[in-house]
Amino acid sequence: MSNEDRAAIFTYGGGPVTVSPRTLAGFGQPVPFEYDPSYLKRFKDVERKVAEIFETDQDVVIMQGEAVLGLEAAVKGLCREGMTALNLVSGIFGKLFGDWMRALGVEVIEIEAEWNDSIDPADVKRKLDEHPEIELVVVVQSETPSGTVNPVDEIGPIAHEAGALTIVDAVSSFGGSPVRTAEWNLDITVAGPQKCVGGSPGLSFVSVSDRAWEAMSSNPGAPRSSFLSLLDWKERWIDAGRKRFPHVTSVVDINGTDAALDEFLEDGLEESIARHDLAARACRAGVEAMGLELWAAREEIASHAVTAVTVPEGISNQAVISHIRSAYDVMLSDGELGEMIDRVIRIGHSGPVSRSLNPIVALTALGQGLSDFGVPVEIGAGVEAAMQVLRQPVEEDGAAAFA
Repeated sequence: MSNEDRAAIFTYGGGPVTVSPRTLAGFGQPVPFEYDPSYLKRFKDVERKVAEIFETDQDVVIMQGEAVLGLEAAVKGLCREGMTALNLVSGIFGKLFGDWMRALGVEVIEIEAEWNDSIDPADVKRKLDEHPEIELVVVVQSETPSGTVNPVDEIGPIAHEAGALTIVDAVSSFGGSPVRTAEWNLDITVAGPQKCVGGSPGLSFVSVSDRAWEAMSSNPGAPRSSFLSLLDWKERWIDAGRKRFPHVTSVVDINGTDAALDEFLEDGLEESIARHDLAARACRAGVEAMGLELWAAREEIASHAVTAVTVPEGISNQAVISHIRSAYDVMLSDGELGEMIDRVIRIGHSGPVSRSLNPIVALTALGQGLSDFGVPVEIGAGVEAAMQVLRQPVEEDGAAAFA
């Protein structure tokens, strides 16, 4: 069997992530009738566990489709022709929100940062003060293709104070960075299981505030009797006592996701955030010590989920990624979409691969792959720098043990 006929041994892409044996076993469980009491209980348990990671007591909807479905459902549920929305753009997915809203007849005002940077909350407040007609603020917390994050913890309260609703894409931050939907006054927040939680794509996690439900209910254009309808879930599932689903659910996805969430929550949310932060810092330290350039303009805006590396001049990232996959059985990723595709090589460190020495494997493969293309890379220095970061918790634990 050629290595193109099977998955790479080491997968460090931007997601979907490698899943654990426990999660794989979850996907292999029997498929019951969806109104079997055991399955109804499992579905409700998944809702509760997702709410725990969202740190919210708001309603949580589990939609049957990869997280982009949840994002589109949020936009179509809240947007109506003639309304004004503020779109905060720091990358590809921010741009996508603007396209969706314009297609619905929304007057879109945009603040756009450089795609290796983040949105300044002061600019958001200024724009809201200048345009009191703005009813909706849309922002991506973690731009996965760029490996950058936006300060949603500041943007959410600013929008709320101005009376605007918010939609937040938290797909690659959920479980690896704080996503405090209630504390930050976020109205609709969308995530998925296939990144830091360590599950597989196929579901959308959507946290919805009371204000957002009210706005959707009064929006004549909000989808109903549709796969994209959040209101169907509210009226036919949540308000009806969680007895009947709006449509047939993805039983296998729920089974596997339940197993992934159990494993995640047994470790603990704060522990997961700390682990993802550690892996990200190790990768960034290694990249810089090898003599390569990080895409993120500043340390404080770098993602916990993925590290984006600027492609050295004169090199094709597609050729390097393909070579690394073929020669070393390691899968890295490009910039995923649009104009980001050829600009970066990304190391994913979400979910199970945030653990142990996975950053070292990824960095070594990246360094050797670039070296094979004639790029001067200090692989040993990169490994040492990453190890210095990774050993810090070990040293702290050791000091505590012998104190």
